[in-house]
Amino acid sequence: MKKTAIAIAVGVLAAGITGITVAGPEKIKYPSDYLKGTLYATVDRPDTKQYRELYASPGVVESVRAGKGVPSGAVLTLVQWSVQQDDKGVPLKGPDGRFIKKDILAHTVMEKRTGWGAEYGPEKRNGEWEYSAFTPTGEFNPKPNYDSCFQCHLPHAKLDFVTSLAKLAGKFPDASTVAKAPKGDVQIVGFQFMPAKIVATAGKPLKFLNTDDSPHFIVVTGRPKTEVLLRGQTASLTFDKAGGYNYICGLHPSMKGTIEVK
Repeated sequence: MKKTAIAIAVGVLAAGITGITVAGPEKIKYPSDYLKGTLYATVDRPDTKQYRELYASPGVVESVRAGKGVPSGAVLTLVQWSVQQDDKGVPLKGPDGRFIKKDILAHTVMEKRTGWGAEYGPEKRNGEWEYSAFTPTGEFNPKPNYDSCFQCHLPHAKLDFVTSLAKLAGKFPDASTVAKAPKGDVQIVGFQFMPAKIVATAGKPLKFLNTDDSPHFIVVTGRPKTEVLLRGQTASLTFDKAGGYNYICGLHPSMKGTIEVK
């Protein structure tokens, strides 16, 4: 035990001397000044009874909207709020039709730095991004499964691993796109699949329409994922064999549905 402890101590000391950094959420410091950045998106989450705010550190929105991409040094902060509810637990809405925020529950942060991520293999690496989480008062939270952050963002390399990139770029479709879109067999409404259970015909496409002010994509066990769907966008899935299929949203795993193919 003593030899192991000495070896660890020597390794840590060597890392400090040589400037080697260790991968992990501890790399990220709590962004106490996130309010000085840009509030680029807000989201009502009826599934979790939360209101969420997304902030980008200064200069990030300008860089993305100028076509220069997300710069090194970018910090994206997601602030999770509880919401006011009635006596039946239903979230209350304000005059603007949005949830009324109450208390901060947590801060989740992703930060991009040149050279970050080199310690990870291709099965995990998210470019130069790291992820971390903090309590309402800004203390580091070691409890989350940080590997799940990488796995959630990994399919979105084309978006620089930022699932809210369309919001950053100011290109997220407005509500009018839903009215113009073809009606889906399954509609995504309020972070739910409606209907949650549906019967499909083998060989006939089943169409999904996203009506939410949030991106979603469909993951069926054992099948390729769909592309990320913004509001008003659709995806089709075709099943050649009869049987039962379970699926979820790849960004919001609490969203679940089932398909019975005949």
